[in-house]
Amino acid sequence: MRLDRYISNTTDYSRKEVKGLLRDSVVRVDGQVVRDPAHHLKPEQTVVLGNQPLAPLGPRYFMLNKPKGYVCATKDSEHPVVLDLLREPNKDKLQIAGRLDIDTTGLVLITDDGKWNHAVTSPRRACHKVYHVCTAGDIDPDTGEKFARGVVLDGEKKRTRPATLEILFANEARLTISEGKYHQVKRMFAAVGNQVEELHRESIGNIALDPTLAEGEYRALSEEEVASVALEKLAGR
Repeated sequence: MRLDRYISNTTDYSRKEVKGLLRDSVVRVDGQVVRDPAHHLKPEQTVVLGNQPLAPLGPRYFMLNKPKGYVCATKDSEHPVVLDLLREPNKDKLQIAGRLDIDTTGLVLITDDGKWNHAVTSPRRACHKVYHVCTAGDIDPDTGEKFARGVVLDGEKKRTRPATLEILFANEARLTISEGKYHQVKRMFAAVGNQVEELHRESIGNIALDPTLAEGEYRALSEEEVASVALEKLAGR
């Protein structure tokens, strides 16, 4: 790989800015100052910028506790986006695996691994997602049976996949679904004559939101959490 591309890929510097750094003689390859942007790096070589060794970012996996008011997008002209909450280089390479509405809180997964993202979000995977729901009205006792059979959402013909509802209090419940239609949880409750007032995602597959993360905080996923997606894929074959 060209030296200027390598530095740009592992930092937030643009290719133009990298060329300036090279001219300033602050880049060393295997201990030797290199000024040529086109210098071809070998895999075993080390690059130091100033006093900071650089290493390929390699696949990154994060969980974020999304607060209200943030959009699950990489860019938005009207609202802040969830990537604004991350203090990571090259955020433009990150993708959101499983989006939430602007007024919904809870677990969001973020990665730069496209295959892993697809494994989480593909409709074929039927990855289970668990939500804590607060409704405007009391939840009818037969709502769980209706959700288990599937309900027809406004504007659609097919029933939703079977879902599991655990009623916690009169107007609170825990809902587990295995698909990700647009505004699905809100539309499911609307289909049975109720309205969602608060919605919080607790888990995706085997990855549960870390209870130590305050709203707006994030952390890297553990190796076990990352691998759980692949394991789930194998189990579903």
